[in-house]
Amino acid sequence: MRARSALASAAVLLLLLLLLLADGGACAMYKVGDLDAWGVPPPSKPDVYKRWAKGIHFALGDSIWFLYPPSQDSVLQVTPEAFAACDLASPVLKLADGNSVFNLTTPGRAYYTSGAPGHCRKGQKLWVDVPMANGTYLQPSASDLAAQAPTPAAEAPEGSLSASAPAGAHPSAAAALRALSGAGSVVAAAALSVALPLLM
Repeated sequence: MRARSALASAAVLLLLLLLLLADGGACAMYKVGDLDAWGVPPPSKPDVYKRWAKGIHFALGDSIWFLYPPSQDSVLQVTPEAFAACDLASPVLKLADGNSVFNLTTPGRAYYTSGAPGHCRKGQKLWVDVPMANGTYLQPSASDLAAQAPTPAAEAPEGSLSASAPAGAHPSAAAALRALSGAGSVVAAAALSVALPLLM
C-alpha cells in the first residue's frame, strides 16, 4: 500500500513539474538573430535584429546569446542615449569572448550594440523589451523613445576595412539549434552551450 501511495505521489509531482515547464515556468535562452551569427546586417535585411526581437516574448530570467568571431567583434550593453547615437565610449557592460550571454534580470528596455567601429551605424544593434514578473511592460521613457529614432548613416572610418557579416554557425551547430528551438529550457540551453564548442 505504501509503495502504491509513494508511486502516486511521485506521478503527481512529475505531472506538476511538466505543467509548470509547459506553462513557461522555465527561463529561455535565445540566440540573437536565430541561425545567423551576430554581425552587420546584409543590405537585403537591414532590420534583421529589430524583427528578431519583435518576434520573441521575453520574460524576466531569460537570456540572450550573441555568437560572433571574437577577433572581429564584441557586444556592448549601452544606455538609450548611447544606442541612439551609436556611442561606444562608455558601455554599461562589454563582452568580447565570441560566445556572450546577457541575462535579462531587470524589467524595461535593454540596449545592445556591436563594439566594432562603424558596425552600429550599419544596423548591428538591438533592443529588447523585458516585461515585469506579472507580464506587463513598463512605459518607455523619453530616452527610450528617442533611442527608437533611425540611426544616422555613417561612412566607414577612413583606412578601415569593410567587414562582411560572419558566415554563421557550422552546419552541425545549426542543426543542434534547430533541434532545440522552442524548447525554452535552461537545461537545453546549458547543454547547447557545452556541446556547441564541440560541434564547431
